[in-house]
Amino acid sequence: MGRLSISAICFVLLLTGKAAAGWYQVDNYEGSIGPNPVHLSLQRYDSFGSGITVEGSYFYDAEQSPIAVYGKISGTSVSLCEIADDKEFDQVLVMGSKTPVDTTGCPFSLNVGERGATGTWSKGPDKFPVTLKKVASLDNNGKAKIDGTVEIPFWAQTATHRFAGVYEKAGFLACMTKLQVINKKRKKIVQVIRFGGDDCNAGILMTAIYMNVQKQTERNLEVISVNFGGSSSGYTQDYVFSVRTKKYHQLVD
Repeated sequence: MGRLSISAICFVLLLTGKAAAGWYQVDNYEGSIGPNPVHLSLQRYDSFGSGITVEGSYFYDAEQSPIAVYGKISGTSVSLCEIADDKEFDQVLVMGSKTPVDTTGCPFSLNVGERGATGTWSKGPDKFPVTLKKVASLDNNGKAKIDGTVEIPFWAQTATHRFAGVYEKAGFLACMTKLQVINKKRKKIVQVIRFGGDDCNAGILMTAIYMNVQKQTERNLEVISVNFGGSSSGYTQDYVFSVRTKKYHQLVD
């Protein structure tokens, strides 16, 4: 998915009435859709707008390409729709639909419990059982709580790489301490970008945690932008991919 502009970031923040950390309630799962192993991450929120109360990211282990999902929670029942393309991504997840979303007919129908989730994934004639085990969670509504190893599969990706943020506690806060660059074909971490210092503000800007890394292309160069909190509108750090080193390097002014 493409990169949001700073104005779009501010719009999302104003839309939700939030401008600081404290909105993340995320559960990570691993399991299967039919015979296919998958990883799924879901963030709950009172309202992302348009009636959406959950957004997430999942990928098939064999393909390693994150798929953005959104939907509604009613008690323990969760209905999830998949984002098909960049146009739908912008309309539904960035700008927000002008009318309430309808999750009827969406692929995922899940029943979520304390330890995991079960249900079905169906599209057209295809229907598969879904079995998931909860493996990690993050809650920073108040004093930060983290259980397990929280890896966030960001929506941004390239043809070669996907990106996963590792979130950890730092005092009363939680933030991204490192960004893993995963080669999708090799299914292997090929680079780790670390964040630290006195501030704990990497990866905590966007309402949807999965937007905290974004991708753009400039002059045929692949650039990823990492979002940081720490102020009302936050800021970004850009990293450009070097064909020579096969690594992402931070751009400096």
